[in-house]
Amino acid sequence: MGKAYNVMAATCPSRTVLHRIGARWTVFIVNALDDRPKRFTELKAHIRGITPKALTETLRAMEYDGLISRTEISANPPHVEYALTDLGRSLLAPLRAVREWAESHVPDIERARARADAQR
Repeated sequence: MGKAYNVMAATCPSRTVLHRIGARWTVFIVNALDDRPKRFTELKAHIRGITPKALTETLRAMEYDGLISRTEISANPPHVEYALTDLGRSLLAPLRAVREWAESHVPDIERARARADAQR
């Protein structure tokens, strides 16, 4: 049996994993790469609101963590494609569940916020 990890323990390495998954743009990049590899410009166009700097930093961190691969294509012109690794693909199901929850509960959250604002 493997080592037991406990995300509630202050020094557990699983906290860094959760930090990566919970980073602002990781969820968007995983979802954007679901269907096929994409170039940087395709990702930037697909993920509205992300800056080139944020996209670059997040892609580098995700590659470092083994969630995506970066492939240099020697076409004319040369370009780079990003794709989910098997590890990155294993995030699709749990992130899809979170996305569906978020999208289906927007009215509930908006009502709760309106109530809180009215009480201020």
